[in-house]
Amino acid sequence: MNLDALFNISYGLFVVSSKLDEKFNAQLANTVFQITSNPSTIAISISKNNYTHEFIEISNVFTVSIISDKWTLMEIGKFGFRSGREINKFAECNYKIGKNGAPIILNKTVGYLECKIINSLDAGTHTVFLGEVTDADTISDLNPMTYDYYHKVIKGKVPPNAPTYRATIN
Repeated sequence: MNLDALFNISYGLFVVSSKLDEKFNAQLANTVFQITSNPSTIAISISKNNYTHEFIEISNVFTVSIISDKWTLMEIGKFGFRSGREINKFAECNYKIGKNGAPIILNKTVGYLECKIINSLDAGTHTVFLGEVTDADTISDLNPMTYDYYHKVIKGKVPPNAPTYRATIN
């Protein structure tokens, strides 16, 4: 079996955010996709090890900020390779609070979706959360960041908690 075939599945890169009481957290995610159009429903896959998972599971809300290909490796690293348990990811970040109370990233962002959880599926190391879109908007006409662009142009790596992570065998 050649698992390299999985790298041909088209992905984007997004910042998934949530709230817990008065705290915010967010993470980079590549698994965000539309499920239905009426009602508008999306699915996200979040590692159970990620701090954002705890926020989503308890608050039952999340936002998806659709980031542009203008994001730098440093910005991506802040949300994709650092834990909100250790840093405030929203420090020095332009954001607004959405109608559901969770933050929406505005820096070089294409658009956003706000969702409330309507169901979830235990997928072993990850949970697939189904969210009904409660608000959405376009912020700019920039190009969305694709996973292919992230790897080929930005030369980004895959963090261990990502659904697409594969350990290298020595």
